[in-house]
Amino acid sequence: MSSDVASEVKRRRTFAIISHPDAGKSTMTEALALHARMISEAGAIHGKAGRRSTVSDWMEMEKARGISVSSTALQFNYAASDSPTGTADDPDHPHVINLVDTPGHADFSEDTYRVLTAVDAAVMLIDAAKGLEPQTLKLFQVCRHRGIPVITVINKWDRPGQTPLELIDEITERIGLTPTPLFVPVGIAGDFRGLLDRRTGEYVRFTRTAGGAKIAPEEMMDADAALDREGDAWTTALEESELLSEMGQDHDQEMFLAGQTSPMIFSSAMLNFGVRQLLETLVELAPAPEGREDIADHLRAVTDPFSAVVFKVQAGMDASHRDRLAYMRIVSGQFERGMVVTHAQTGKPFATKYAQAVFGRDRSTVDLAFPGDVVGLVNATALAPGDTLFDGPKVQFPPIPSFAPEHFSSLRATTADKYKQFRKAMDQLDSEGVVQVLRNDTRGDASPVLAAVGPMQFEVVTARMKSEFNVDTIIDPLGYTLARRTDEASAPELDRQRGVEVFTRTDGAILALFSDKWRLQYIEKEHPDLTLEPLVATAD
Repeated sequence: MSSDVASEVKRRRTFAIISHPDAGKSTMTEALALHARMISEAGAIHGKAGRRSTVSDWMEMEKARGISVSSTALQFNYAASDSPTGTADDPDHPHVINLVDTPGHADFSEDTYRVLTAVDAAVMLIDAAKGLEPQTLKLFQVCRHRGIPVITVINKWDRPGQTPLELIDEITERIGLTPTPLFVPVGIAGDFRGLLDRRTGEYVRFTRTAGGAKIAPEEMMDADAALDREGDAWTTALEESELLSEMGQDHDQEMFLAGQTSPMIFSSAMLNFGVRQLLETLVELAPAPEGREDIADHLRAVTDPFSAVVFKVQAGMDASHRDRLAYMRIVSGQFERGMVVTHAQTGKPFATKYAQAVFGRDRSTVDLAFPGDVVGLVNATALAPGDTLFDGPKVQFPPIPSFAPEHFSSLRATTADKYKQFRKAMDQLDSEGVVQVLRNDTRGDASPVLAAVGPMQFEVVTARMKSEFNVDTIIDPLGYTLARRTDEASAPELDRQRGVEVFTRTDGAILALFSDKWRLQYIEKEHPDLTLEPLVATAD
């Protein structure tokens, strides 16, 4: 079986798209699915009347606002065409692409962080006009911290924006990542005609389709034909390509995998320009799944017996069934639906009868899966993000760290008769990791404190409380701005301090909340013996 697993692993690519809000991430997700022939027509995501939402954005809040709130997983096959350095895929054995879509909004960084524990590569999507933006920077640092190689895509080249060299310089100077463009755009931002393939010298000319709903036709031309067709625009692209080569910014696979360089592509996801080139690059250059070290620093190789990490738990995807779906990334071995595995955190057996491949909101039963694949387990009430499932020799992978929360509110039901539903809903949302839930004896279970990276997480909680459990709730903001980890010995003294309140998080961590950084600094100075540790946040 190990030889079968090894051959299947070679076919797989698992990646996430990271970006600042409005850089076009959901549109790119849709465009990739379109090019993989998983859908017949791309949809817009602006939430306007008469427009359909993307496949990956299924929650009502997402549709209404045109944003991604939750993470979803899309799996599809893709048979690569001939490439400059390889050969075409066997149509009977195409690559298997696992695209884990992530929230773009900064308020949901913690969900994105969990996703980045489950992928082997990332696509950093950058708006051609805006360049590097705060959320992109934050998520890139997570990728760097985790050693995830990054492919850079400059999106929205069909709109006015910066020049290629300006964007390349900005990335190099601000984050120390050297872009190595595989393609140079022909035509300035706002006049996107096609791409110069730097490795072959050919011109890929694009033709628009109505509304960008279909795959954009491509025409391949040699350099002479391109010059006749595009004139100065082609000459400029050639000069930029030659300049990049002189500066040593040609692709080097070892440096890419080491996180020092980043292959770059220019695109317009809305027009479906450059999307095939991104897919081909992922297949050709992104790494296949590899083994992972467990909590004892032992490597679980991809050909070892089955193991997987749960990185996301989501309920409410199917309103008619009210089920709960746990996304697991397979780390090693072959997964077979119905196999009984062990839940490492409890030592209890776990049956996998209801295993599904997930495409946005649509699902299909999956019978076999391999390392790199993302599989949804239905009604997995015992599972939480960071949990390990395994078969054979015991293994447990490191837990997924929580972000340091910056916003705090108490939550309560509007009427006492809904207390039972309120508790049930709170337990479910807590186990999914929608927010961090804090409790202490003073406030009790009727009014827990919610800790979040961003305030929009609170909106998700109240919306889901209402839609899934029919519980109306009231959010009361609290006057705390930061948290520190403490211990049982320090808790009593901290509780006596003005502007401080101590809670226990569901995972057992004891957290002290502070009104502001000056209060924290004062207490650290007056009580140096107290335990006050910063919480893990992104790459800090």
